[in-house]
Amino acid sequence: AAAAEGHSLTLAQALESAARQNPEVALARLDAQRAEQGVKIAVDPFRPKVYAGSGLAYTYGYPNSIEGNAPSLVQVRTDMALYNRPKSYQVAAARETARGSQFAAQAKADDVAYQAADLFLLATQARHQNETITGQIPGLQKVVDSMSAGVSEGSELPLELKRARVNMAISETRLSSVRIDQDYYEMMLAVVLGYPASDRVKPVDTDLSLTPAPPSEDEAADIALRNNRELRQMQSNVLAKELDVRSFKSSRLPQVDLVAQYALFAKYNYVNYFQKFQRNNFQIGASIAFPLLIGSASNGLALQSYTDMQKIRIQMDQLHNRILTDTRRSYEQWKKAE
Repeated sequence: AAAAEGHSLTLAQALESAARQNPEVALARLDAQRAEQGVKIAVDPFRPKVYAGSGLAYTYGYPNSIEGNAPSLVQVRTDMALYNRPKSYQVAAARETARGSQFAAQAKADDVAYQAADLFLLATQARHQNETITGQIPGLQKVVDSMSAGVSEGSELPLELKRARVNMAISETRLSSVRIDQDYYEMMLAVVLGYPASDRVKPVDTDLSLTPAPPSEDEAADIALRNNRELRQMQSNVLAKELDVRSFKSSRLPQVDLVAQYALFAKYNYVNYFQKFQRNNFQIGASIAFPLLIGSASNGLALQSYTDMQKIRIQMDQLHNRILTDTRRSYEQWKKAE
């Protein structure tokens, strides 16, 4: 096993490492990439697909078709959707889902950045407390020694010596507790930054430049609602569900597909049956389908999507209230700190 490593980082370096190495951020970005690939899958019916092959066969008697194709030396065929409203809505829904996944990845990155900054400041505070108490121990030890000498000489009461020893014991206990907290915060900071739990991140003092607070609570709340990534993701999810509902409801609309085919015929298969032999043969047209009975699945799926959309809207209201309460509380704490 590799030995534990110590990393001395400033706050800016810690935030950069968290954005680059944190596992949760990496997973969120992979989910966003997967959603982007889902768009390519959704648009596939509207992209032409070409298949080539040979339909060469031995013929005895009249050349019948094989799997719908006449015997030929070379075959090339293609097909793609020209008008398909359900698939079009699915493409739009996939794109909206991909957009929402980007918000989710950004929200996770923001959350991890907040965790890293909070642990960085806690570790810094613990280190400063460690240094302060460590610096106080020698002075307290001198007081104990002085009181001990005074008691021996009869110039100090034994109670004062006990008080000095109690103060010394309290400081030693606080020092032990602070060192435990410092080690814990440095370990957790290392984990958040993507390092092994055996490593430790040592915060380096940073000159913090804070953004001024908004002039009022209402303005702070408006900024929070406007910039919250989680809320924007939910809004995107609602739009995606609305498109899903439209997709299922449009199942009754006609669907038009482009179809084309080329075939190179062998003369020996047809010369005995036709006065004029046509070697090159090409067909292009449109396949139109009119749904007559589509069953109950599309209606059920539409109702399911509508139910999911209603659930997301309720969650949006809950998140909206939480953002307002958290922002107002944070604004009050900011002013109190000032």
